[in-house]
Amino acid sequence: MIAPCDTTIEVRAESRAARDERLNAAVEEMTGLAKMCRTGGILVTRHEPGRFTVAISDSVPYGYTEQLDFCN
Repeated sequence: MIAPCDTTIEVRAESRAARDERLNAAVEEMTGLAKMCRTGGILVTRHEPGRFTVAISDSVPYGYTEQLDFCN
């Protein structure tokens, strides 16, 4: 069983509107988990155009959301 603090949400979208809606929903869900875990902040990572992951990360201070882009 995966602990809630180890949860990663994958977001895929082909349009900007869908991307924004899905990322906002994923960040909102992770914010709730982060409040329970209090181990780190939220890291949004773009892996390729239209594919992202959203997770709680020890490298991000609790209460913050940061972005990482592997797509440059």
